[in-house]
Amino acid sequence: MAKTELTLQLERQIFGETSKLGVFGCFEVTIGWYGKERVDYMTYDTKGTWRCYEIKVSKADFRSKAHNTFIGHYNYYVMPRELYEEVQQEIPSHIGVYCGATLVKRPKRQQLGEDEQVLKDSMIRSLSRDVSKLLKSADPDYVNRANRTLERERREKHNYRQKYYDAMGEIRALKRMGDKEAL
Repeated sequence: MAKTELTLQLERQIFGETSKLGVFGCFEVTIGWYGKERVDYMTYDTKGTWRCYEIKVSKADFRSKAHNTFIGHYNYYVMPRELYEEVQQEIPSHIGVYCGATLVKRPKRQQLGEDEQVLKDSMIRSLSRDVSKLLKSADPDYVNRANRTLERERREKHNYRQKYYDAMGEIRALKRMGDKEAL
């Protein structure tokens, strides 16, 4: 089933918020070999802290019987603010909440719900799956080309901005000269 635009937006926001030096994240981490549980997004940091994030986009999604895999030291819902306002009384006290990239409710630290080695193995397999998908895609170098194009456009923007400022300086200088000649 294809993800909705809202789901993709929330994924981008939580990824942006958690992308920090020493924090490693992966979407759709299947727990254990042939596991029946899947975490929407999981991070692990260099201090050994595991965080699990469940993305919910509607009240029906929030209340569905689909399992919430809250097995990290810290566990969060990621949802639109409107949904949070509707369901905040139903969220357990130990679960944190992000509305997009904004933390609106802090979680409480928990014991891991799964063996740490199982979590590491699960994350490695999921990261490997993502790399494999990228490399098998029709255009695995797309991101690199896009980044090069973006950098070229930034340099061009800088050059045009500099030309604009230079031209404005010349115009001001000419105006000052014209003002002096009029006197």
